[in-house]
Amino acid sequence: MTDEPISYADAGVDLDAADRSVELIGEVVKSTHRPEVLGGIGGFGGLFELDLAKWKRPVLVSGTDGVGTKVDLARRLGILDTVGIDLVAMVVDDLVVTGAEPLFFNDYVSVGDLEPGRVADLVRGIAEGCRIAGCALVGGETAEHPGLLDADEFDLAGFGVGAVEKDAILGPARVREGDVLVGMASSGIHANGYSLVRVVIGGLDLDDDHGLGRPLGEVLLEPTRIYARDCLSLIEAVDVHAFCHVTGGGLPGNLPRVLPDGLGARVDTTSWERPAVFGFLQRSGPVAEDEMWRTFNQGVGMVAIVAGDAADTAVAHLGERGVDAWVMGEVVAGAGVDLT
Repeated sequence: MTDEPISYADAGVDLDAADRSVELIGEVVKSTHRPEVLGGIGGFGGLFELDLAKWKRPVLVSGTDGVGTKVDLARRLGILDTVGIDLVAMVVDDLVVTGAEPLFFNDYVSVGDLEPGRVADLVRGIAEGCRIAGCALVGGETAEHPGLLDADEFDLAGFGVGAVEKDAILGPARVREGDVLVGMASSGIHANGYSLVRVVIGGLDLDDDHGLGRPLGEVLLEPTRIYARDCLSLIEAVDVHAFCHVTGGGLPGNLPRVLPDGLGARVDTTSWERPAVFGFLQRSGPVAEDEMWRTFNQGVGMVAIVAGDAADTAVAHLGERGVDAWVMGEVVAGAGVDLT
């Protein structure tokens, strides 16, 4: 026991470091702003003026998510400027499933030790994700949790809002028997299944390529592809009835979420080649085939469900935008997902 006064810094929270972090990320955050953003970073709330001249009957769509245990690999490898992209992707690509345009995003970064350079790297990734998605990073929170998190540990969470015209909302109500499934290639594992990944790779050397053509750690940290703008563009080009963001649960767990009662999906699993990383994980586990399908995206990050006569146009349109896409199946009478 001492009579000497103690400070927040003595408890492990550095307020000066927090101020330096805000200074470092200010321009990065500003670079994501859309014309509707009012004010700047540092206020108690982010201001976004919805343009009512653009929207007739806007419905606001919100979503929140994190990156999960992929952050542990980022920490181990000391690569912090990509998991922010994953964070944005997990949120905005859920929003666009409804047909919504992502408008703005807020982040939450918790760290064991607030080192401004490390926080700036994390936020740079988040800002890059927002730029790719076309949404504004309007605010966030950085929290230092000494004693709860080790000095180099961190976690991320994000919240986003989008808007869609009420009569343009996509989903099960629009899906019909005979609709076609158009797959869009994933960039890799994305941000789901990493608790299993971390068990599978165990003590493997992350700097070795293990036959994958790149170091294993680099392959595992490949950022999640953000499809938001591609999906919005596709809506303008063809008759889209629904989108399916393939996250935790894989195709079997996510496709039923956008299908009405009485309809299922038949998926031709030979219509695309799985990225090598999935075969590597399956062999290294080993992991059973059905577990692979219900845990990972298996190379398909987003599925567009379109009218049967629009499939070829959809594939061509996405290809022109640099998205590898193909016809992967159809909507059929029944229930569930038939992987053939």
